[in-house]
Amino acid sequence: MTRSVLAIAVAVAAACSRPEAAGPGSGGAHRVVSLAPSTTEALFAIGAGDRVVARSRYCDFPPEAKALPVVGDVEPDLEAVLGLRPDLVVGLGGMTSDHLAGELRARGISTFFPTSSSLSAIDDLLVALGGMTGHLEDARRLTAAIDQHEHAIEQAVSGQPKPRVVLMVSVTPLVAAGPKSFADELIAAAGAENVIAQGGPWPTVGFERLFDLDPDVVLDAVEVGGESAPLISPDAPGFGGLRAVREGHVVRIRDERILRAGPRIADGLAVLAQALHPGVDLH
Repeated sequence: MTRSVLAIAVAVAAACSRPEAAGPGSGGAHRVVSLAPSTTEALFAIGAGDRVVARSRYCDFPPEAKALPVVGDVEPDLEAVLGLRPDLVVGLGGMTSDHLAGELRARGISTFFPTSSSLSAIDDLLVALGGMTGHLEDARRLTAAIDQHEHAIEQAVSGQPKPRVVLMVSVTPLVAAGPKSFADELIAAAGAENVIAQGGPWPTVGFERLFDLDPDVVLDAVEVGGESAPLISPDAPGFGGLRAVREGHVVRIRDERILRAGPRIADGLAVLAQALHPGVDLH
C-alpha cells in the first residue's frame, strides 16, 4: 500500500461513525495494541506510550513507536494480537473489520474504535484514551493546548483573502476533501473556502465537476509523506483543463500532519495555513 492510498484509507476511516468502545477496568489499560497511526500518536502524546505493546505497520510516529512489534497493516493478524495479551485494542472506526472487534470482545479484550471526523472528535479521542490509560488530566491539558493553537492560527489568518480551494488526496480515482470531514474544517480554519460543498466527507469527483467549480487553488496532498514527482500538473491528463493548474496555482503539500487526525492536527493546520498565506507570521 502506497502512502497516498494509506492516507485515503485513514481519512475515510476517520469519517466513519463507528464509535465502539468497551473500556478497561478502573485501573486503566496496561497492555495496549494500537492499530492506527492516529491512536498510536495519541497514546504517546498523552504519556501512555509505555503501555503500547504493538502497532500497525503504518504507525511511524513518534520515532520510539517504530521499535514496537508489528501486528499487521490495515487488517491485523488476530493471532499476533492475541499473543501479546492486550487488555485494550484501539484504532479508528472503519479501518479494521467488525469481525476483528467482535473476536476481541468475545475474548474479554476491551476495544476502542472511535470516529475522528471532526476537530472536536479528535479532542474526544484523546480524552477517551486518557481515561482508559490513567492519563485523563494529561489528555485534557493536551487538548486545551491543541485548541489554543488552532484558535491562534484562525486569528492570524482571519483578515486574509479567502481563496476557493480543492484539497486532492488521490488522482486515481479523483478524491477530494468534502464537507463533514476534519480536512474541511482545516480548510476553513486556514482561511480558505472548500469548493467541494456537497457529497460525503471524501467524495470521488470528476474533472467536469472540478472544471465547473473552478477553484482558485489546488492543494495537492496526493503523496503526503512521499517524495515522488507531482501528479497534478498541466501535463497530467485532465488537469490541464483546470484554470488553477494552468496558471500555476497548485500548492504541493507533503506533510502528513494535514491528514493525520491525531495530536499533531494543529501543526497540520499551521502547515496548511502557511501554504495558503505564506506572508502571515504564524509563530
